[in-house]
Amino acid sequence: MTGYHYIWLFWALAFLLAFIVIYGSFREHRTLMLRAALGTAPFGLSEPLFVPAYWSPPSLFDLAQRTGFDLESIIFSFSIGGIGAVLYNLAARRVTRPIPPHGPHRFHRLALAVPVLVFLPLLTLGWNLIYPAVIAMAAGAGAAVLCRPDLGAKTLYGGLLFLAFYAIFMIGLRFSAPGYIEHVWNLPALSGLVPVGIPLEELLFGGAFGLYWASVYEHLTWTRPLLRAKHRFARTDLEERV
Repeated sequence: MTGYHYIWLFWALAFLLAFIVIYGSFREHRTLMLRAALGTAPFGLSEPLFVPAYWSPPSLFDLAQRTGFDLESIIFSFSIGGIGAVLYNLAARRVTRPIPPHGPHRFHRLALAVPVLVFLPLLTLGWNLIYPAVIAMAAGAGAAVLCRPDLGAKTLYGGLLFLAFYAIFMIGLRFSAPGYIEHVWNLPALSGLVPVGIPLEELLFGGAFGLYWASVYEHLTWTRPLLRAKHRFARTDLEERV
């Protein structure tokens, strides 16, 4: 396992590099990226729930093996949060702008609480924690769309985009560090399905995370992704009226 000691760090830093490139290249998305990233960073502290039941990556100072916590998980969680929140906006050339609350917003708080309400009961089933996490995020995405149907397209396409993005990183890990997945992931405790050498659970995680996090910021802040040209026209028109 010695040869794998810094791979988790390099992998986490690769996601951080992608975050930095996007953050530096698209000024209009910086606020959204940073707030979303800060929102997901604390989830890195959940690592003891997954080590060693789901995986056991060698980490800096052997923290994951000794305590369950590691610095890499915080870097990883920070980075994917910021990236997942803006992939749809980048692809669709949209920016996030405020809108007045509308629709079935009386269920707003309940919809936001769905991931927790789903996750906690599933813990009692004794499943590997990755499955309750995936189901809870997918349920949270569905609840968000029921409460904010206008976010349906961003949720779906944002989820697919992040899944593709995450799969590329997993494939890169697979080929750059042969044998790492087999040594680090607890494959006997999982489904055993490894499409293109990647544990199915990682792809499920990438898809569910992308679905949930693609629109959670807009749901929390009552904003909506709008075409940049349309927004500029609306602003100019408003300024002329004033």
